[in-house]
Amino acid sequence: MNTSTANQIELYLQEHRLKNGLRLLMNEDHSAPIISFQVWYHVGSINEKPGITGISHLFEHMMFKGSENVEPEEHSRIIQLNGGTDNAFTTEDVTAYFENLPSSKLELAARLEADRMEHLRLTADTLASERQVVKEERRLRVDNSLFGKLSEGLYATAFKKHPYRRPVIGWMSDLDAISLDECKAFYSSHYAPNNATIIITGDINPQETISTVKKYFEHIPPAKHTVEVISIEDPQKQERQKDIYVDTQFPWLVVAYHIPEAAHDDIRVLELIGNILTDGHSSRLYQKIIYEGQAALSVFTSVDRKKDPGLFIITVRSIKQGHTPEEVTSVINESLEKFKKEAVTERELEKAKNQIETGLIFGLQTNFVRGIRLGFSLARTDDPLRFIKDLEKYRSITTAEIQRIAEKYFTPENRTIVRLLPKGK
Repeated sequence: MNTSTANQIELYLQEHRLKNGLRLLMNEDHSAPIISFQVWYHVGSINEKPGITGISHLFEHMMFKGSENVEPEEHSRIIQLNGGTDNAFTTEDVTAYFENLPSSKLELAARLEADRMEHLRLTADTLASERQVVKEERRLRVDNSLFGKLSEGLYATAFKKHPYRRPVIGWMSDLDAISLDECKAFYSSHYAPNNATIIITGDINPQETISTVKKYFEHIPPAKHTVEVISIEDPQKQERQKDIYVDTQFPWLVVAYHIPEAAHDDIRVLELIGNILTDGHSSRLYQKIIYEGQAALSVFTSVDRKKDPGLFIITVRSIKQGHTPEEVTSVINESLEKFKKEAVTERELEKAKNQIETGLIFGLQTNFVRGIRLGFSLARTDDPLRFIKDLEKYRSITTAEIQRIAEKYFTPENRTIVRLLPKGK
C-alpha cells in the first residue's frame, strides 16, 4: 500500500467541554465557506427496553415537530431558506442530527439545535401523527422489503439476549403502544447536554465557535445519570438456522458469524476478508457464485462496526432457478474454509488494503462526511480519530493474520443461516 498517501491524512481536532457536560469537537477547514453542524446524542436502540422498541427512531421524527420557539416542520424550512440542508438518522448506538450550511449561519444552527434540546414540544397529537409515519416506514423498509425481512430475521436469530436482536425501527406492537409519558421520560433522560457531542467541521474560528455554543447550550441543565444494564450475549455454541416464507420467486440467503465490537483489533482483519470475498468482480465469491456459477443476482459482505459485538454477514440476493440456498451455502463455507488452509495472495491483500484506504480518503473530502466519520468513531470506540489511527494497522496486517482470524471466527458453531423462501415451497 502507498504509505506516502496515507501519511498525508491528518485531521486536527480541537475539543472543549461545557460545564454541563456537553462535548464539543471542532475540525477547522477554510477550503470553502461552509460548515457541517452535527449533534450526536449517545442513545440508540441499544438503550431501549422491551415494550418501547423503536422509541429512539420515533424521537428522531419528533425532534422536527416543533419546540418552544419553532413551529412544527419549521426547523428544516428555516435551514433551507438560509441555503442549507438538514436531516437526522438513528442507529443501534447513536442518534444524530445535522445541518450543512454557509459558515455565516453557525449561530442559526446552534440556536435551533439548542431550542429543541431544551424545549421540544411533546404533545399527544404529535405522537399520534409521527407514530403513523414510523409505522408506514416500517411497512416500507421491513414488512414489504425482502432485505428488511432478511436482516430483521437474522438479528433476531443470531442474538438471544442483547438489544441488537431488536430492530432499530421497532416492533409494530411496540410502536402502537408507546405512550406520551414514556416519550417525555425518554426525552428528559437522553436528550441532555451531558449525553451529547456537538461536532462542527469546516470554515470556523474555534474560539468564536466555543463562544457561540456556550451562549446557546451552557445554561441547559444536565440529566441525572442513570446506569443502564445491557444484557451481554452468551457465546453461540451451535449453528442456528431459520427459514422465513415470503412472497418471492427467488430465495435469498444470509450466512453470518458473531464478531467483536468495533474497537477490537480483529475487526480490521475481518473487513479485509470481507473485501477479498465480495468487493469487485475479481473477488472470490463474485467469481464463484455470480460469474462462474450464474447462481444468484448479487453477493455482498458487511462487517458490523458497533459499540458492542456484532456480525460478519454474507448476503446472497435472488438465487436463480436451478440453484438452491444449500448449494450456495456450500460454496460460501468452502470459500471461508479456504482462508484457513491457504494464505491469501499478496495481490489480493494489497488490493483490499488499497480499497479501504481509498474509501477513507474520498470520504474525508467533505465537511459532512468528516463529521459523520468522527461521530461514528466516537460512538463506537470512544475515540473520534480511531478510524484514521486504524489505517496504519490495516497496512501491517499479514496473510498469516488472515488465516488466524478465519480459524477463530468461521466455525460451524458460531454460524447463523437465515433463508427467505417462496411461500408454498
